[in-house]
Order: sequence, then structure tokens, then C-alpha cells
Amino acid sequence: MKNQVCSKCGEGTYSLGSGIKFDEWDELPAGFSNVATFMDTVVGPSDSRPEGCNNSSWVPRGNYIESNRDDCTVSLIYAVHLKKSGYVFFEYQYVDNNIFFEFFIQNDQCQEMDTTADKWVKLTDNGEWGSHSVMLKSGTNILYWRTTGILMGSKAVKPVLVKNITIEGVAYTSECFPCKPGTFSDKPGSFICQVCPRNTYSEKGAKECIRCDEDSQFSEEGSSECMERPPCTSKDYFQIHTPCDEEGKTQIMYKWIEPKICREDLTDAIRLPPSGEKKDCPPCNPGFYNNGSSSCHPCPPGTFSDGTKECRSCPAGTEPALGFEYKWWNVLPGNMKTSCFNVGNSKCDGMNGWEVAGDHIQSGAGGSDNDYLILNLHIPGFKPPTSMTGAMGSELGRITFVFETLCSADCVLYFMVDINRKSTNVVESWGGTKEKQAYTHVIFKNATFTFTWAFQRTNQGQDNRRFINDMVKIYSVTATNAVDGVASSCRACALGSEQSGSSCVPCPPGHYIEKETNQCMECPPDTYLSIHQVYGKEACIPCGPGSRSTQDHSVCYSDCFFYHEKENQSLHYDFSNLSSVGSLMNGPSFTSKGTKYFHFFNISLCGHEGKKLAVCTNNITDFTVKEMVAGSDDYTNLVGAFVCQSTIIPSESKGFRAALSSQSIILADTFLGVTVETTLQNINIKEDMFPVSPSQIPDVHFFYKSSTTTTSCVNGRSTAVKMRCNPAKPGAGAISVPSKCPAGTCDGCTFYFLWESVEACPLCTEHDFHEIEGACKRGFQETLYVWNEPKWCIKGISLPEKKLSTCETVDFWLKVGAGVGAFTAVLLVALTCYFWKKNQKLEYKYSKLVMTTNSKECELPAADSCAIMEGEDNEEEVVYSNKQSLLGKLKSLATKEKEDHFESVQLKSSRSPNI
Repeated sequence: MKNQVCSKCGEGTYSLGSGIKFDEWDELPAGFSNVATFMDTVVGPSDSRPEGCNNSSWVPRGNYIESNRDDCTVSLIYAVHLKKSGYVFFEYQYVDNNIFFEFFIQNDQCQEMDTTADKWVKLTDNGEWGSHSVMLKSGTNILYWRTTGILMGSKAVKPVLVKNITIEGVAYTSECFPCKPGTFSDKPGSFICQVCPRNTYSEKGAKECIRCDEDSQFSEEGSSECMERPPCTSKDYFQIHTPCDEEGKTQIMYKWIEPKICREDLTDAIRLPPSGEKKDCPPCNPGFYNNGSSSCHPCPPGTFSDGTKECRSCPAGTEPALGFEYKWWNVLPGNMKTSCFNVGNSKCDGMNGWEVAGDHIQSGAGGSDNDYLILNLHIPGFKPPTSMTGAMGSELGRITFVFETLCSADCVLYFMVDINRKSTNVVESWGGTKEKQAYTHVIFKNATFTFTWAFQRTNQGQDNRRFINDMVKIYSVTATNAVDGVASSCRACALGSEQSGSSCVPCPPGHYIEKETNQCMECPPDTYLSIHQVYGKEACIPCGPGSRSTQDHSVCYSDCFFYHEKENQSLHYDFSNLSSVGSLMNGPSFTSKGTKYFHFFNISLCGHEGKKLAVCTNNITDFTVKEMVAGSDDYTNLVGAFVCQSTIIPSESKGFRAALSSQSIILADTFLGVTVETTLQNINIKEDMFPVSPSQIPDVHFFYKSSTTTTSCVNGRSTAVKMRCNPAKPGAGAISVPSKCPAGTCDGCTFYFLWESVEACPLCTEHDFHEIEGACKRGFQETLYVWNEPKWCIKGISLPEKKLSTCETVDFWLKVGAGVGAFTAVLLVALTCYFWKKNQKLEYKYSKLVMTTNSKECELPAADSCAIMEGEDNEEEVVYSNKQSLLGKLKSLATKEKEDHFESVQLKSSRSPNI
């Protein structure tokens, strides 16, 4: 500073010039602090932290610093003032997507920098270190490394590891930094210190490393001291199977774990056990043969072998079924490799992570319990045999392995897949002891694959071998339809039209091989071709009820139309307006520490020629949405299915600036069928899951399943969507989950959804309306048609137009009725008067006759019209003549005859017959 001239740093020191570096993490370096963030509230490192997060912090682990393992949000903060623009660089390990890891910067006004593209840090492969760098502006910059675990009933998250933080752009340094213990610099002007090799050590500011006493001491790379060699125990050696010799014999041999740190000359030390007896070598794996040498060789193209016999050519009309089947483990196969990786240092570099053991391959010893023991299988591509050329999106192959784990601690076995060497993603993991079981992963894309098995005895930070006996055993690995595979058998194939020789021709998609003629035949309609065989018509599997197959017979799907017969009534459904993706945000739910999260579901109901349009993404991992869509088949941060689920962390939870989507999974990628029944192919809808429908219209059920199996769902996941007619919910309606199972599932394997919409009602028919007849007006009558209430239908037929018909008006008939009534009244009055008058006249004549008879008893009465005519006899009794009926009398009046009509009445005389 006196002469303003830059000088070289001396030996044992280093300088970055205008930068600083943090590579010692025995304790938290000066200037760093831990801050807990909980439910959008930031509190400092004092005792005022939220309950349950008091012990949450980043923990120094020597060569690196480790994040918290719970679901609290903890930030590692460092403030730095830059004299000029610079950058920050650090190495990290981030393998668990159950934890969010973000790195961001605030300026001196506590405003976040403009660029947020690099905020979310990319995932890394298990056991590998990644690097991250961000440009910094001059002035004060506050750096944040923030993690948030999301524990939704799962096991504890794997922490984020950070080391070698370098910041460039600070003021020119006025001093040199001494090399940390375990490193040295032997030249002036060094900008980095070198690591001391094994069996050496150094103190702070060392110019060189000091060698340990190799007879009694040892040290790892980068050690600050030498340690005494312990006595050898059974944990310091392992057994191997020697390769087959010329006699076809192998034996078990024992080797010290390298580097050897134990001593055999101590009193309580054990010696290396002697080699075992020579035994017959196991046979070659299927598809390989032994040509008399000590090793197995793959069968030539077009031939096959079961591993015990020589390779033979496939018969005419057949072709080799290519793949790999490893079930004998005398030597590691040529397309497999093994390695060891330690998160803190490289002390297990060069060691074999896995060891062959005859009928299985098992995890090795490694350097310490937290090492990753890695086994890789590389396959350049997957392609079905000639006669099994499938359609786009159909299964091309599968990999199956049988394994078991024996653990006394928190061991984990990871199965990972790398596609086209772009990124490695964890497909499945198993923790703790697991019984012997098989796992299958299906391949849908012809690409270069690397399958990785990584085993870690414990993820706790330690460097000892307490759990050396914890291991995983893999008994067999089978990969079908591998491009460079070998054949253990032959399968029938389709012959050319000439049927000459054994040449096979590829069948078009959706065709099977007819058994008698070995010719390609197309599958019947509404069937799909089995992905496991194409021989015989039985290879064409019928689609489920209410579904149809694609043109290439690769998958089944619903065309959005459904027909059902109910009580002599036909119900037609049209779900085409619901064919676009339906969404449901369910929640909120909370973790044990209060983090709010939602379950977000996307449902692609039907149609689309079998395409799966429901997409769920992880927006905090490796790629932007645009890049994910471009290569969606390669990454697990974007999944396409009929039904999928994502976990959404809202922006107001724990201080996130935007809603986060993570842990996307496929719930259904295969369509099974649609029916009104509640059971289909072992999927049962429990009726008490949802309230009973108020209508008499039956609910329609869509059934799906997932081909991916998990440790908890050995048969894969299944999904049932109940479509219910609800006129009160127009348009897309509403989707809900059972109140008993707010996450949509009660067991994690079967998911239930209720989709209510007017679009789920059947099409209208003539049974859904009735007619109403109006009054007759001006000679016309109107007939109207109205829907039955409540209306439980949609679309279909329309209401008929109103109908007009001629009719007689009410006034006309009223007049007719009045006229008839008046005529009848007049007639009745006239008849009444007539009969009354006639009756009076008759009574008068009768009374006159009686009076005359009484006055002159000896004289005959005067002649009268009603007297007895001369010559007629007088009767004793009175005899009445037959009277005319009322109808006869009316007839007589109507005809007005001029004849005389008489009524004769015989009267009984009061006198004696002599008079």
C-alpha cells in the first residue's frame, strides 16, 4: 500500500487478487449468518425464531456446509461490497426435489436484482457436484442461499451441500490468505493452494506437506494431521469371485479395502482369510456362449443361446428376440461399470462400488458409510424386433431387476435414468430393509439410456464404517429389445409374400402375425395390439366398454360419446365440450411446520385420438417451460398423461415470490373404459365417496390406470372420474374430490374425482318434453311444447315448433245450445198447457154425467158424446183403455190429423143390472 505496487504472495499463502474464497467450513466464516424464514416472516438468529425452527440452520461440515433437513426455510446470507462488477461462483450438490434451493441477490436498497433466471438452482446427479455462477454489480450485494424442505408425509429430505464459494470484484486485497490445513503452496504468487496427498498432512500456511509414518500412521487426502492405524477387523476386507480359468473353475478370494489403513501386526488384529475352494463357474448369461476359453462371448447376429449351449441359428419364420438378461455374476458385464463417490472428498475414488458374487451383484465396502456406491448400465437404444414395429408412443422395451436390501440404518437405494446424456433423474428409491422383489421400468422412446443404481448406507455426515454390513443385492437385470442386445430365444415373425428362406418383414402398426400362414393381419376394430406379443389373433386385446382404438391399434381412448339403455329409454351422452383439460386446485394442506401447499390436478377426459393432453410441470428445476416442451420426453419436470398431479406452493407461503410447482406425477396414462357401472377391471368406485345424485340420470364413470408401479402401489395407480349431470353448473362445471379423502385418494393408489356439469347430461329426446293445448280463438287452436321440469338433458333434439289447428269457436256452440234450449223450453210449456186443458175438459164431462145420473134415476141420460152408444153393453167393471205414450201424443200433434180421437171409459154403475 505504501508504493501502490502489486507484489507476489509468498509461499504458503495465496491470493485471488480482487476476489475472496471460502473453502474452510469447520465453522461458519466471519460475515456469514443464518436466518430462518417461516410463513412469510423473517427472523434473525436470536431466540425469537418460530417454534419448531429454533435448531434449523446451515451446518458446517469441514469441506462443505450443509442445509437444514426439515421443512423450515433457512437462508445462508453474506453481504459484500464490490468496487467493480464481478461474479459469485460456488459448487453445490442438490439431489432431492423435495427441497427447494434458490440463490438470489439483493442490492443495497434490499431490492432483488433484475435477473431472476438463475434464481432456481438446477438439480444434480446423486454423488456429483455442480457449479453455479451469477454476475454481480458494483456496490453492496447481499447473497442468499435459501432452502425450504417440503415434507408431506415423506421421509426427511436430503440436504443441499455448498462448498468453494468464490466472490470476484471486491477491493484489491492488501494481504495474502494463508493456505488452510491440509493444503500447501510451494511457489510465490499462487492463486490457489494444492491439496496434500494421502499419508501426508500440513498445518495452516504450509509450504509443503509432511509425510506420516507409514508403518503406524495414515491420512486421507487434504488431512491436517496423521492418525494411528487401527487393528484390522472384518470390516476392512471384502470377498470377490475370480474370473473363470481355463478349467472353468472360480474361487472366492478376499482383498483388503483400499486404501488399506489397518495393521495386521497388532495383537487383536485379524489376518486376511485364505481363498476358498475352486468351484465350477456359473453358466454364461442367456445370449452368451463359452467357446472353450475362460470368458463368455455374445452370440453372433441371427443366433441364440440359453447360456449353457452353443449358439444356434433361428429357424425359418422366426427372428431373435434381442435384449440382455444378466443373472450370473462372475464378471461385470461389458456394458456395466461401477464406481464410488464421496460427497465430502474423493477418498473412495478408484474403488469398486459394487462386487460380483456369483448369483448376484452386491454393493461394496466403499470408503465410508455416506459414500455413494454406483452401478451403471449403458444401452445405446431400444427398438422392437422387426415384426413388432409399434406406433408412436407405444412401449418399445422395458428394464426389470430383482433386488433386496439389508440395512440397519437409514440406507437408500436409488434407481435413476439418463436419456441421451442430458440429465439423470431419480425414477424410484427404496429406504431401509426391503425383501426380495422385482421392479420394472417401461421405455417409450428410442434413445440412448444409462441406468444407474446408487446405494448409500446413510446420508448423515460421517467418515467411518459403522454400517459396513448394510448392503443391496441385485439378482438379475433384464432389458428387452435392446439395440445391441443378444438373443436367448427366437420368436415367430411375419414372412414375405414369397415366404422364401427365413427373411422377416415388418408388420405395419396394429397388425398381428397369423399363426397358420405367418402373414400380417390387421387387428379387428376397437382392439389394440399387445406390446408383449404379436403372434395370433389373441394378441389383439379388446378395448374397454365405451372406448375405441386408434387407427394404428396402439391405444384405446374415448371419442367423448357414450350410449346407455335404461328402462326402455336410450340415453346418449356427448362429452366433447369437456374434452379440453379440466383442472382442480385442492387444499390448502399444511406440513408439520406450517408450510401451505395445494394439490393441483389436470384431467384430460377423452378424445384427441389417444393423445394425453394433461400436462404437469416442475417449474423450479433444470429448464424453462419453453425448453421443457421442446424435449418433454427427456425430463421428469414435465409429464403428460390423462390425469396428473403437481404440488403447488403458493407465493405467500414462506416468502416465495411466485407460486412453485413441484413433484409432478402421472396418475393415469392408460384409458380403460367408460360405463355407468361402478366397477371396471378391478377398479371399484365406492359409492359413499360422493353424495348421491338428486336426479334419476345415471352417473357415467371414466376409468384410467397408470403403468408405472411404485413401492406403495405395486399394481400401479388407478383413477376414476364420475361424470354427473348438474344443470346448475354450466360450461366446464366443477371438479371435486371426496370429503373423506381431501387429497383425492385415501390410500395413495386409487384416485376419485366428481365432475359435475350440465355438459354431463344426456342428449334430449322426445321423452324430455310435453305439449300444452291452448284455447280456440277465431277458429284456430295453438299447441305449445315445453321441457319437463327439472330439465335433465342438453342439446339433442330441439323443441318442436308450436302447432296451429282449426277449431269451432265457443260462440257458435253457445248459440246452438241456447237455441236448442229455448226450443225445448217452449215445447215443454206447450205440452204442459195442452194436457192440462184436456184433463180439465174430461173432468168436466165426467162430473156432469155423475150429476145427471143422480138426479133422474129412472131416466136415461141425455145423449152425449161420452155416453154409451146405443146397442153397447154396459160392463160391471171399469176398464181403462191403453193410453198413448208421450211420444205417441207428440207424434199425433205433429201430424195434426183431423180424425176424431176418443177415449172410452167404462164406468161401473151404482144401479142394479136390471136398470
